[in-house]
Amino acid sequence: MRHALRSHRLILALFILTLATVAAALPTDGSPWHPTYRPELDIERAAGPIDIDGRLNESAWDDAAMITHFAEHQPGDQVQPPFATEVFVAYDEHHLYVAFVCQDDDPTSIRASFCRRDNIFVDDNVIVAIDPFGDATRAYEFMVNPYGIQGDLLWSSGNGEDSSYDAIYHTAARITDTGWQAEFAIPFSSLRFPDTPEQIWRVDFWRNHPRDVRTQASWAAYDRDEQCWPCQWGVLTGIEDVSPGSSLDLIPAFTAAQAGQRQGNGDFENDDITGEMSLTARYDISSDLSAEATINPDFSQVESDAAQIDVNSNFALFFSEKRPFFQEGADLWNTWFNAVYTRQINDPTVAGKLLGRAGQTNYGVLAARDRHSAIILPFEERSWIIENGESTNTVARVRTDIGEQTHVGLVATDRRYDDGGGGSLIGLDSRLRLNRNYQLELQYLHSFTNEPDDTSLTAGINGVTFDDGAHTADFDGEDFDGQAVYASLERNGRNWSFDLDYWDRSATFRAENGFEGRNSYRNAVANTQYMFRFDDSGVLDYLQPMVSVDRSWNQEDQTKDESLQAHLTGRFRWAQALFHAKYIAAAERYQGIDYEGLYYWHICANAKPADLLHVGGSANYGRQVVYRDQAFGMQEDYSLWADIKPLDRLLIETQISWSRSKHPDTDDVFFDGHIWRTKLGLQVSRELSLRLVTQYNGFRDQWEADPLLQYQINPLSIFYIGSTRDYHLITPSAQGEESWRLTDRQYFLKLQYLFRT
Repeated sequence: MRHALRSHRLILALFILTLATVAAALPTDGSPWHPTYRPELDIERAAGPIDIDGRLNESAWDDAAMITHFAEHQPGDQVQPPFATEVFVAYDEHHLYVAFVCQDDDPTSIRASFCRRDNIFVDDNVIVAIDPFGDATRAYEFMVNPYGIQGDLLWSSGNGEDSSYDAIYHTAARITDTGWQAEFAIPFSSLRFPDTPEQIWRVDFWRNHPRDVRTQASWAAYDRDEQCWPCQWGVLTGIEDVSPGSSLDLIPAFTAAQAGQRQGNGDFENDDITGEMSLTARYDISSDLSAEATINPDFSQVESDAAQIDVNSNFALFFSEKRPFFQEGADLWNTWFNAVYTRQINDPTVAGKLLGRAGQTNYGVLAARDRHSAIILPFEERSWIIENGESTNTVARVRTDIGEQTHVGLVATDRRYDDGGGGSLIGLDSRLRLNRNYQLELQYLHSFTNEPDDTSLTAGINGVTFDDGAHTADFDGEDFDGQAVYASLERNGRNWSFDLDYWDRSATFRAENGFEGRNSYRNAVANTQYMFRFDDSGVLDYLQPMVSVDRSWNQEDQTKDESLQAHLTGRFRWAQALFHAKYIAAAERYQGIDYEGLYYWHICANAKPADLLHVGGSANYGRQVVYRDQAFGMQEDYSLWADIKPLDRLLIETQISWSRSKHPDTDDVFFDGHIWRTKLGLQVSRELSLRLVTQYNGFRDQWEADPLLQYQINPLSIFYIGSTRDYHLITPSAQGEESWRLTDRQYFLKLQYLFRT
């Protein structure tokens, strides 16, 4: 009996212990954890003033609406995250206030850089995402890292995230004994939202936690089968009787520069020092309409474009837009064809734009006078860039959104050269969301070209014909028109996706204000991919194989190139490591010669094993066409880059790219060279930074050295002073020996300040 009693007691003890263990694993309310889809939050006016200092010690935070329930969606699929996050939200007449309290089991492992603005994307960071109109067409992302450094993005339907966007908002953050915390004050004047008594916004609050894997968690849970991101955000209510107001931004600027060049006789001569004033004004006429104009703008870039290897390319190179005037509204100009490429407005004397919204319709107009107009001449197998004189440029865009991620748009451009000639373009585009997985994309463009009547501009290519001999490349005043067509059916799902694309550019199609470097070109592409995801017990997070077929032909139905590609992408659960490998088997027809048996191997990878090191590289090898020599070449391309952070305030970014091609039988070298670029950045304070960029281009025997001292209060209030110095390997006539000599130099400074009323 006593033995049986002891057995029952043992069983009862084990049962109680089991219940206690299960209870300890459950949330404190006793219910199982579950993700929350499309959550709702009602907020109130702040009960008192809030000082943005990262401390959260104001009484107003005690009464603020609070969120504690986050869901992990990367790498886990809507599971409970391994860390706790609290978010507090309030508002007043002028600002939306958000505070994050981020718990961390090991605060010493927090990754943060004391760096320049927008360089925080690999750090621990938190995000306030806002879609004020709730139509999933345009959304703001405001970010901050544990040092209070900002980063922002503008998301738009069909274009994704644009990192060139800059907004004015206020942040502070600090690392604590239990993690880190941050505060935001987002001015309503930095947002566009409906002019209604009560605001109903789609919002989400994110936390990025990069360690061995980049864990992402947010307030709203996500269905991986739903391709629309903002459609799944939560709903924020309670903001009443606020408006962005009719603010006026005045941005005066002063620039000074002195350039110098080495002359043909070997002497180095400096030009006179020049100085110019400029003024940019932006006025928010209403919450739905803004106007901006600039007079004598200085569109110099603080940082030069990274050199690209173009030794075996026949087409013009594309560079991203970095100039602030053109960044506002850039998402509106984007379409599947590059009908608008604002860098075609090269050196404007005056420019203006109007951006607005009426109901579900967004519209914009941009006009500019350009001093030096570059013309891209596209042909079947290559493009040329022609320098021309002054021009007047106009761009217009209207886009009406019909439901979530469905729109119809119109784009029109016109460019008139002062010395005669020009070009216009008009077209329609549409994106139709068929259901949560499938979408259809369509675009049609029609161009009208009136060539300048000056064959000296096209010296070197005069006599080249196109459109089956109907026209010449000569600028001899010809008139012609052309068409471009794009159609795509896409599926995006949790695991399986595919894309079917068709592109068609007639031989006479041109985009004077855009970037279309090739015409007489038809292209059909089909690809499909599948995502294999693994649980957290393995080394791999996911593997994604993809197969793609591609065929291109000209307007005379001659096949130009075709390929079969196999890809494999994967991510490890170690050091945030990613890799991609592919094999391409191809054939190509160039200058009437058929090149069969082309192939290409590619592999690339990157990893961030520690806060102080982010490293990556790529390698390519295969049998390719050497266009300049019209021959086969065994081509090798390698690149290696590393971001090294020996101190929180010091970042060294270095990259080397190398390309070589040899004859497969004789080992004769067609080309062999490399480009090496290093940027050394020291962040003295949130505002003050020092930077030195050095770049060597082995294809041109050219060195560059660009130092810069910069003081930046906000994205539009900035002071900098610096120089550019170019060195070439030359042979002085007197010595007869090669030596590195300074060939071009420029000193410059800029003072610019934002006055907001």
